[in-house]
Amino acid sequence: MSNFDFNTPVPRRGTGCVKWDEPVEGMTKEEMADVIPLWVADMDFAVAPAIQKAVRKRAEHPVFGYTVVGDDYYDAVISWFQRRHGWTINREEILYTTGVVPAMSVAVKALTMPGEKVLILSPDYNCFFSSIRNNGCEVLETILKPTMVGQSSGQSPLAWGEARRWVVDWDDFEAKCADPKTTVFLLCNPHNPTGRVWTSEELERMNDICLRHNVIVVSDEIHCELVMPGHRFQPFAAVSEPCRRNSVVLNSPSKSFNIAGLKTANIICSQPEWRRRLNHVINVNELCDLNPFGPVALVAAYNESEQWIDELNAYLWENYLTLCRFVTDHLPAFHVCSLEGTYLPWVDVSALGVPVQQLCDRLLREAKVWVNPGTMYGPTSGEGYIRINIACPRSQLLTGLERIAASSLFKTSRD
Repeated sequence: MSNFDFNTPVPRRGTGCVKWDEPVEGMTKEEMADVIPLWVADMDFAVAPAIQKAVRKRAEHPVFGYTVVGDDYYDAVISWFQRRHGWTINREEILYTTGVVPAMSVAVKALTMPGEKVLILSPDYNCFFSSIRNNGCEVLETILKPTMVGQSSGQSPLAWGEARRWVVDWDDFEAKCADPKTTVFLLCNPHNPTGRVWTSEELERMNDICLRHNVIVVSDEIHCELVMPGHRFQPFAAVSEPCRRNSVVLNSPSKSFNIAGLKTANIICSQPEWRRRLNHVINVNELCDLNPFGPVALVAAYNESEQWIDELNAYLWENYLTLCRFVTDHLPAFHVCSLEGTYLPWVDVSALGVPVQQLCDRLLREAKVWVNPGTMYGPTSGEGYIRINIACPRSQLLTGLERIAASSLFKTSRD
């Protein structure tokens, strides 16, 4: 029996919430008031009680001024990753900043020169594209390849058939690393949007190739605690000593513990010279100050909320199975990919024969369900896919799916 309530909806509309209150051009407030948002990576669950308590206690003090990040912050980060993932982090390796996306831009700016290329695994998190380009670099994509895995392989728990899983095209990956202009590989680990949790063997192979071609690995590990049964998150820097020396890791409790609005993240780097450059960019871009609530929330998350994250993952897994069963029974044109990590299933909708941006627009305006088009994550590699956020009460997820199934997109096949 769960110690935490993930089933009861938490009203968020009217709270200035991006997920629920973001306006859409051409839609009235009245129309938007009926929309079920299954899009942006933000959970509709109340945060862990320990985090609520810590933030409430800090809010009782009537001054919210500039904040010192104390020893308890560093100790909480170090303790969490040591006991949870077997990764030993030294205090001097930690640089704090306001978010993983700003940290990503810091890393690109600090470790590249304008005009160089940054390699990504496409489809990939949309901010990878903008962060790279905003810092004067070129996006270089190596396209992930789908493979089909069945229950017998141990990769899919779905008794009703095979699931699609995404793997690296190693020949293309090495060819892209060998490009003299490629200086950084920006990795999403676990991977958004395909839901892969990379294995130690895959990560080591990535690093071996990068080392051969003098490419630095920057690993975005913001989803690291969101891992489904049968899979284990592996911090890139903890794979081996060569991986530690050749990487910059970005992480935060923001996604896992649903505290993105509190703006706290860490850059972890063992190389003193790289760390000096990273710290310089953090400071010249005024990304060096945290708000009073972020550090206390991080400490409460890492020190007191481990049971909450474990029960959250169990609930998310059941939501994923609910999605798969519903799709099998009511949306046969959809194909749900295997979810190893994150709460963002990647769904093949190519059988509908509708461009995904058009499909998502119709779902939003006709079915009043907001999902993300795959083209956000790669104009070519993401066509034919949508991303669905299942981090919400199960009743909300089912209502959204029922609306999709009842929409005019599926009328012809039913008739």
